[in-house]
Formats: sequence, structure tokens, C-alpha cells
Amino acid sequence: MYFTYIIKSVKTGKLYIGQTNNIENRIWKHNSNKVFSTKNRGPWKLNYVKEFTSRSEAMKYERKLKSLKNKDYLLKIIEPRNSNCPE
Repeated sequence: MYFTYIIKSVKTGKLYIGQTNNIENRIWKHNSNKVFSTKNRGPWKLNYVKEFTSRSEAMKYERKLKSLKNKDYLLKIIEPRNSNCPE
């Protein structure tokens, strides 16, 4: 399984969109400053995750989310009542 995810910095409020095949390990890497693009900007909280059967599907969805001109859509899908992410 592959995942597209959105994390939010507790420190700055910034969003980061990514994809992985191991969501728990990837979030750990973000929070351990092992990801260059999110280094020293955490801690990070997982706000949204969507599962896919192939990496290409996850990457395609990641690109779609990153290309959105209206960031309000991202904020809408990461609200707790709309989130697919367990607490």
C-alpha cells in the first residue's frame, strides 16, 4: 500500500504534502529532522492520509494536491471532522 499525506507543523502552521509506502516511518523521519524540506520546522502532526494500491497513483494525487491554486481545499480536507487520519 502507498499513501499520500498532509502534515502540519505545530510550530509554524505550514503544510507539507508527500507520499510514502510506510506512513509511520515517514512521520518519524519528519519529526526527527531527517527530511531536508521539513528539517527544523516541526514538530509535525499528521492531518490527512489517503491510501492507494500503487505508488504511481499516490504520486499522481500528491502532484494534484501540490498544484492546487485554491489552498482552501487543502484546509477543508484536513479539518478533523473530514480527515481520514486516526488520532
